[in-house]
Amino acid sequence: MPGPYTPATRPTMYFIGVTTTKSSIMKVFPAWARELNLNAVIQGIDLPLDDTPDHYREVVGFIKNDPHSLGALVTTHKLNLYKAAHDLFDGVGRDTELLDEVSSLSKRGDQLWGHAMDPVTSGLALEDIVPDGYWARTGAELLLLGAGGSALALTLYLHNRAKAGRDVPSRIVVTNRREARLREMRAVHERLGLTLPVEYHLAPEPAANDAQLHTLAPGSVVVNATGLGKDRPGSPLTDAAVFPRRGIAWDFNYRGDLVFLDQARARQEARELRVVDGWLYFIHGWTRVIAEVFHIDIPTQGPAFERLSRIARDVTQENA
Repeated sequence: MPGPYTPATRPTMYFIGVTTTKSSIMKVFPAWARELNLNAVIQGIDLPLDDTPDHYREVVGFIKNDPHSLGALVTTHKLNLYKAAHDLFDGVGRDTELLDEVSSLSKRGDQLWGHAMDPVTSGLALEDIVPDGYWARTGAELLLLGAGGSALALTLYLHNRAKAGRDVPSRIVVTNRREARLREMRAVHERLGLTLPVEYHLAPEPAANDAQLHTLAPGSVVVNATGLGKDRPGSPLTDAAVFPRRGIAWDFNYRGDLVFLDQARARQEARELRVVDGWLYFIHGWTRVIAEVFHIDIPTQGPAFERLSRIARDVTQENA
């Protein structure tokens, strides 16, 4: 939806994505706004995958200069938007320049700030899925299917855990269909001084990802971080994929055709799998950005967070 964009007439938060009208947030945000006493609305901005730099700059410039446009959550365009419009930001968070992406736009007075929120939000979601001590107790490993921004952010979160002496996977395996993205991830890891054992594997076809499943220890976590199943149809695996026994299959997506989850569920009983969609990632992702955009405190756990989660679930089920 390239501009020109219509100035907002009331406090507005934007969702910059590909198919924003299909997202549950369009139903959830009004209910959350009532719960949080926010006098605000949400507006979707749909851009094609890998849109032109001019279109990204147009969106950022509009939000920056429109008084009632308070900020945005960015999904698929996190890397491309920051690359095209980084000079339009008056300030960025620490992880933004490291990851070379923005997932949150917000105002501080008349300044526009960009933040890379995924290290926080993916970490919170992982903590909900994998209990503390799990990696050390099981010897489990982590396979990240996809080397994009969300996968890179999760490795940054695990790097910070390792530096703090906390529980982390014994090995991380990352696959991607393009070599360039693997090189970019490796370069960031080298700048970080990452001490976690990471392997980078080119996987131009799903069968190559299947092969990596066979190398995993029992109990390992397999993550679909490709966007396949949401932004594009399909799965990074074939239907013949064999998941690690007693492992966890986690899809970053919660909507779309979700073929990866279907594949995991088809083997759930035989392989004793735990299958997790991206719902909690969705909740953490949006609540962290809403807190940043509106400068309010939203807990990441406890009764208030559980209430927001319940409101979101109730609203989406009512409208299903």
